[in-house]
Amino acid sequence: MNPCFHLLSVLWIQCFIVCSAISLRNLTTDQFALIQFKDGIADPQNVLANNWTISSSVCKWVGVSCGAIHERVVALNLTNMNLTGNIPPHLGNLSFLHSLDFGTNHFYGHLPKELGHLHRLKVLRLSFNHLNGEIPSWLGNLHKVKMLGMRNNNFTGTIPQTLWSFLSSLSNCRNLTKISVSGNPLNGLLPTYIGNFSTSLQYFYASDCELKGNIPMEIGNLSSLLLLQLGNNQLSGSIPTSIGRLRNLQVLYLSSNKLGGPISESICGLKGLYSLYLSLNELHGPVHTCFGNLTSLGYLYLDSNKLTSPIPSTLWNVKDILELDLSSNYLNNSHAIDVGVLRSPLKLNLSRNLLTGDISSTIGDLQTLVSLDLSINKLHGHIPESFGGLISLGFLDLSNNNLSGTIPKSLEKLSHLNFFNVSFNRLEGEIPTNGCFPNFSSTSFMNNYAFCGSPRLLIPPCKNSIHKNSKMTTVVHALKYGLPTIGVVLVLIVLTIMYRKRQSRSTALPIKDDSLSLKTWRRISQAELSQATDGFEERNLLGSGSFGYVYRGGFQMEWK
Repeated sequence: MNPCFHLLSVLWIQCFIVCSAISLRNLTTDQFALIQFKDGIADPQNVLANNWTISSSVCKWVGVSCGAIHERVVALNLTNMNLTGNIPPHLGNLSFLHSLDFGTNHFYGHLPKELGHLHRLKVLRLSFNHLNGEIPSWLGNLHKVKMLGMRNNNFTGTIPQTLWSFLSSLSNCRNLTKISVSGNPLNGLLPTYIGNFSTSLQYFYASDCELKGNIPMEIGNLSSLLLLQLGNNQLSGSIPTSIGRLRNLQVLYLSSNKLGGPISESICGLKGLYSLYLSLNELHGPVHTCFGNLTSLGYLYLDSNKLTSPIPSTLWNVKDILELDLSSNYLNNSHAIDVGVLRSPLKLNLSRNLLTGDISSTIGDLQTLVSLDLSINKLHGHIPESFGGLISLGFLDLSNNNLSGTIPKSLEKLSHLNFFNVSFNRLEGEIPTNGCFPNFSSTSFMNNYAFCGSPRLLIPPCKNSIHKNSKMTTVVHALKYGLPTIGVVLVLIVLTIMYRKRQSRSTALPIKDDSLSLKTWRRISQAELSQATDGFEERNLLGSGSFGYVYRGGFQMEWK
């Protein structure tokens, strides 16, 4: 045998043994870490207890994924398994882990610092658990992390030094694209170094965190941001003009804060903005005409502020808007509200403002509209007949205005309408009775001028209905009592004719002694006719015509 070949064979065998041992050792390390994890938590559904056994490969365990090359654990997904307990530190030994997802369970306690050793980690999702303590600064060691989800836990902090120290450390994570810390009582200020985050950051969720103070101007440095959600906090001050630098922003959610001042016109430069939520703040000043430049808007919520201006006519340039809510402000309409030009809106709420004038009939062209609220304004005129074209409408509130006239019968065609309110207006006339209207109670119509026609709603019948009913009653009575009388008269006429014919024949022929004298015929009473026909029974009916009925009857005559 060739010595060189023998040497190569020996080396190959030794290499195979060594490599197999290394792979086995690594697999055993991952397996051991996961077994320790399983033993340290409660698993009420026994998913892990029945599946994570040493008799099977760790790569085949539920929720575990391994890499194709090294056969090391690269992903651990145990979402929504009802698991309970502290997160054991042994998970820090899963050195090849790329994704760790424990969302929607019942884990509690602090995050173990050993997770900071997972340098390959790209996704860390711990949302919807009961974790507490401070969000650790060692998260900054996870340089490759792209998505950090920690919303709806009980993480807290100390004001002001360490509260947002984790954010400072996250500035080291240059690949970070998503942060979600919503639903944690962080109770502090947004630091200025938030602008030092990775320029790759696209999603920042920090709603329901008890945040206070101003939104820092440095937030405008996050040039790749697609979504900024800071709603349901206690933020104050003005909306920073630097937000206008977020040219890629699609969703801006700042609702339910204490933001004041006018709406920054810099927002009008966000051409890709799709959702703008500024409701429930203390904003004042106008709705800017430049909002008409935001032609990508699908959702605009400016309700429950202190805005004072006409609704700009340019706003109707945003033809693809789906939901528009300007309610609970001090807006008026010096221009016509030409919403009929919108392509496919779903919700339109302009209630609780100072709108005047007639309701535009073009609203009836919005066949996709599901909800329309124009209540508590100063609108007058009639409810447009064109509203019958709102075939998708489920909610219609026109209450507390100065509307007059009647409710159009065309509204009976709105088969999806389940809420209807026209109370506190000056409407009159008959309330429609068909379609959806039988489903509405008296509260939908209360405090109007002169409704009528619905006893179910304790509303008096209409006068023309009373007149029609009285005429109908007269006709019924006439038919009930008149027809029998007419029938009796016709019978008498027939008998009279027969009598005269017989009399004429008797004068032309010689009268025999045994012949009957027609002079012996006498008048027949109505009672006798009734008796002869058995009370005008149907079996004695010979026929009927336009003048009445003809009956047959039998009489017993007395001859003289």
